[in-house]
Amino acid sequence: MTDEELHELAGKQAALGEVRGAPAADPVNVPMIRHWLTAMGDENPRYLEEGLAPPAMAQVWTMPGLRRGAKDRSPVDDMMAALDGSGYTGVVATNCEQTYHRYVRVGERLTPATRFAGLAGPKRTALGVGYFATWNITWYTDDDEPVAEMMFRVLKFRPPKAKAMEPYPLQPAVNQDTAFFWEGVNRGELRVQACADCGELRHPPGPLCPRCRSSERTYRVADGTGTLFSYVVHHHPPVPGRETPFVVGVVELPEGVRIVGNVVDCPVEEVRIGMPLRVTYRRMDDRLVLPMWTRP
Repeated sequence: MTDEELHELAGKQAALGEVRGAPAADPVNVPMIRHWLTAMGDENPRYLEEGLAPPAMAQVWTMPGLRRGAKDRSPVDDMMAALDGSGYTGVVATNCEQTYHRYVRVGERLTPATRFAGLAGPKRTALGVGYFATWNITWYTDDDEPVAEMMFRVLKFRPPKAKAMEPYPLQPAVNQDTAFFWEGVNRGELRVQACADCGELRHPPGPLCPRCRSSERTYRVADGTGTLFSYVVHHHPPVPGRETPFVVGVVELPEGVRIVGNVVDCPVEEVRIGMPLRVTYRRMDDRLVLPMWTRP
C-alpha cells in the first residue's frame, strides 16, 4: 500500500471507535496472581490475603493466546497486517502508559475494548523508515465498569537489507572427489568417504580405495565426535580472514579416520591431546560453511 492508502486505512480504523473484544477466557484467579507475584518478585501480602490482582496484570487476563478467534480481532489487526504487507515488518514498542481506576478482584471477568488512535509517518528512525501506530485499550467488568486503561504505541519499520558477507579468502578446492563432503557440511553432516566394494573408510577423500584399489565410492555419515590426536597453535605468519593465535588440530574419529580442523571456543592454553571434541559448523561467508571442533 502507498503512504496515502495506509493513512486512509488508519482513518477508517480510528473511525470504528472502541471495539469490544471477547471476554477473558478465565476470571481473575489466585493461581495466576501467585505466578505473577513470583515472576515479578512482588512480596506484597495484600494481593493474596484480600483477593486482589496487581494492577499491572490488567493485560494478562485478556491475552488471546495462539488460537485467536474472530472476536479477538481488533481495529489494530488490519492496520498491522497492512503495514506488514507494505514492507514494514519490523516492530518495536516505544510507549506504554497504564491508568488504574481500582483493584480487580478475584472472580471478576474482564473484557477488553480497543480503539485505534492514529498513525504517524513515514518517519526516518535509527532502525529504518517506519510508522508510529498508537491505540488504546480499556478493560471493563461484567457490570461495564472500566477498571484499567492502556495507551500503547509501536514503531513499525522497514528493516534494512542484510549486507552480504565478505568472501572468505581461504576457499577449499571442491572437485569430483570432495564435492560429497562439502555437500554434507552444508547439510550439517560430517561425511566420510567409503569404498563401495570393500567398505574401507578413508579421509581425505580420493579416487581409489587404498585397500582394494576400487574406484567405486560412497560415504558414511560420522557421529560427529572425536578426540584430539595432535595439534599446532598458529601464531605467524598472518592468515587472511583469521585472528591469531588459533589451533589447528588432527581429530581422531571413532569411525577410524582422522580429520584436520580448527579447535574453537576453547582457550589455547586449555587445549590438550586426548580431549573429547564434537563437530560444529561455522558460516564463513554467503557460500562457505566450515566444519570445526569444540568441546562437548
